[in-house]
Amino acid sequence: MKKKFRFPSTFEIALLLSLIVFIATIGFTRPEGDTYGHYLLEVGQFWKKGFWELLEFTMQMVLILVLGHTLALSKPVEQGLNFIADSVKNNTEAVLLTGSLALVGGYLNWGFGLILGAIMARKIGEVAQQKSLKVNYPLVGAAGYLGMMVWHGGFSGSATLKVAEQNHFLSDLTGVISVQETVLSNFNLWVNLFLVLTIMLMMFLLSRRSFKANSIDLLKKQQKATSFKGRDKIGLILGLLMLILVFTDFWSAEGDWSFIDLNFVNFALLGTGLLLFRSLGAYVKALSSALRGATDIIIQFPFYAGILGMMKYSGLLLLLADDMVLRSGRDFFPILSFLSAAFVNFFVPSGGGQWAIQGPIMMEAALKMGINLPKMIMAFTYGDQVTNMLQPFWALPLLSITGIPAKEIFKYTVCFFMIGLLVFGLGVWIYVN
Repeated sequence: MKKKFRFPSTFEIALLLSLIVFIATIGFTRPEGDTYGHYLLEVGQFWKKGFWELLEFTMQMVLILVLGHTLALSKPVEQGLNFIADSVKNNTEAVLLTGSLALVGGYLNWGFGLILGAIMARKIGEVAQQKSLKVNYPLVGAAGYLGMMVWHGGFSGSATLKVAEQNHFLSDLTGVISVQETVLSNFNLWVNLFLVLTIMLMMFLLSRRSFKANSIDLLKKQQKATSFKGRDKIGLILGLLMLILVFTDFWSAEGDWSFIDLNFVNFALLGTGLLLFRSLGAYVKALSSALRGATDIIIQFPFYAGILGMMKYSGLLLLLADDMVLRSGRDFFPILSFLSAAFVNFFVPSGGGQWAIQGPIMMEAALKMGINLPKMIMAFTYGDQVTNMLQPFWALPLLSITGIPAKEIFKYTVCFFMIGLLVFGLGVWIYVN
């Protein structure tokens, strides 16, 4: 009897990447005259030294997922989704409304958009069951996943918000790059606008195609916002105070949005969540429920930091950057970086973890070739997010909430992937230099 192939888990892939980089570091950077045994231990020390260097980044990534997820579980959000779902009259409306909400939510915050799209898709399924509406439930579920296609170019992007911080881990190389040069740049806004328009057209065309009646599996009970109860009003007061501070930043900025970074976004998410839940006790209960989704980030990010430590302290990082410069050239480097980010995303599904590994190499090479760094960062973000449409890792919460098998979702998301590959690829090819 043949054994079925088991694709390795994301943690196993992180360990495999660590081993590959460990071997490559020894093979390419060992000084002449140094023994393999001695240098093996030295590389181990590089790994150990780097292992804890991204703890702040790790916590920021945990919070941006968990706080966004918690926000999507609030009662006002649930009531809004119920209202929208009840208004659906046909399959086209179901698909377009779900996709639009997921895109907007994903642009604001990837954790929020991921859960918002999943809950919306499920509610559409529930309404379809109650009203006997004929909807293409797998297509609705696929539309609910679209937030993961725009998140890294939005207000929770790991790379874009990290480089906007003072003293970030690449600050010696790139300096501080504000969101006005990346997320809010004309380049990014136009690319995203064109992407959304083409995706909306694709959703419309797919929704008009004939489909078989789907048996909607909604037997698994989902946790409702009403299950997170609390009597105190501490959350309301604290959330209001925090949001006053957030609006004060905007008021005093006078058009300069350089203050927006990961810490600012997490602060705003926390304040908004507390305000919507009103009760501190209810918010903590919802937060505990959302925290389970951050397990992979917590355990894997130190290993990505260890990989970065080996490459940085051994000199492998500079060797790889020099090699990319020699092999690609200035004209082809941006598009090759975009494609490489799309490929690496299959193995390192965390955008933050991927930036920790690829970011230093790409920025070093871009500097050597005199390429615009903010646009190169956007090329990376586009590559990282486009293959999410083929990447099952982040789809797991949606699959669990909707009850739709993965193969039913991905036969539609592959169409969205092709659109994204074309739009992002053309954008990088034309505008990044």
